[in-house]
Amino acid sequence: MAELRSLPVPDGLAGERVDAGLARLLGLSRTRVGELAAAGAVCLDGAVATKSDRLVPGAWLEVQLPTPPAAPPPERAVDGLTVVHLDPDVVVVDKPAGVAAHPSPGWTGPTVPGGLAALGVSLSFSGPAERQGVVHRLDVGTSGLMVLARSERAYTVLKQAFRDRTVDKTYQALVQGHPEPVGTVDAPIGRHPAGDGRWAVVAESEGGRASVTHWSTLEAFHYATLLEVHLETGRTHQIRVHLSALRHPCAGDLTYGADPTLAARLGLSRQWLHAVRLAFEHPASGSRVVFDSAPAGELAHALDVLAGT
Repeated sequence: MAELRSLPVPDGLAGERVDAGLARLLGLSRTRVGELAAAGAVCLDGAVATKSDRLVPGAWLEVQLPTPPAAPPPERAVDGLTVVHLDPDVVVVDKPAGVAAHPSPGWTGPTVPGGLAALGVSLSFSGPAERQGVVHRLDVGTSGLMVLARSERAYTVLKQAFRDRTVDKTYQALVQGHPEPVGTVDAPIGRHPAGDGRWAVVAESEGGRASVTHWSTLEAFHYATLLEVHLETGRTHQIRVHLSALRHPCAGDLTYGADPTLAARLGLSRQWLHAVRLAFEHPASGSRVVFDSAPAGELAHALDVLAGT
């Protein structure tokens, strides 16, 4: 259960940014407050606040604080979790579907940090307790490449690189139908009005955050199209939401409107979405490093089925 904190803004925080002021007030990190604000969990006088809004003395502040996990992520071997690269500063993994990027309230399945702990791979202590070493995320149902920080310096450098958008994240997505060969979606994303855990294209005035997705066609099949997707931003479910808004949802993504008949025909139990390439400047050497991962398992099977039609 989430805890609601309600109180007036103290005079001593007048003019401070929301993330800085609430960090002092609640004893949280600025990063954690920023994440709460991005999730719509911080309100000032009844309006959702962003992390850069300024605090006004006497304004009524409401903060939804999710209950933290009861314990650190347990060591739990994860089938299919592959270590692609390991050094004292970073670890790059190929995450299978069905594995969470980090522990969260209500999630009892496997996690990437837990799987790495079972392999004897330690992570940075930086970040909230449930996300130590985690500098970006993949959806539970999305497979592919993730980088995690092992040193404190690496955590700081990589978090900044993701904020500065200097990390190249490339995905492949198999979508229903045939979108334009090349295109861009520039549409804000926020929580779905239904409040059921989904996300949607939502006006910025209603809490949506700027989100930009680019795609190009790799191969067109009779019923579907394989796309290469690049992100300028990294919102929750961004690719899935944007492609669904175009009426070309990821094959198998029943949450966002995919055809269950086609999913069954292709043998898909989850969305066809895979992080195929990750490129960034190594936090220790400064040199550009690139890692690749080919879709496998049911994703490769789905392509074989389509190629045979």
